[in-house]
Amino acid sequence: MLAALGLTTACGQQNFENSDVQGFAELIADMNVVVLDVRTAAEFAEGHIQGAILIDQGQSDFVLKAKAVLPVDKKIAVYCRSGRRSANAARRLADVGYRCVNLKGGIIAWQEANMPVVKE
Repeated sequence: MLAALGLTTACGQQNFENSDVQGFAELIADMNVVVLDVRTAAEFAEGHIQGAILIDQGQSDFVLKAKAVLPVDKKIAVYCRSGRRSANAARRLADVGYRCVNLKGGIIAWQEANMPVVKE
């Protein structure tokens, strides 16, 4: 079933899942999944996935902010520009008890697949 959703399981030190664009889109269609954008505010303003919460993973208080905002009982769908920062953020969040899925290729892959973004 995970393969059908485009998800890969964690291996080695990785404590979160990775998803391709199609699997990520299916995942975030679930109202019980929280979408988290971990880019900067300027990047977020250029376009983001509808309903995403912004918490910049580059800030020193990233985990504290996340713990204050994100429900630990829901899956967190994490993305950034290319997938590197969001993989780091997903690992850090998983270390404190969150179940995370990282968008492989980030918003670049999302937009290349002609998926919608919003500017608010």
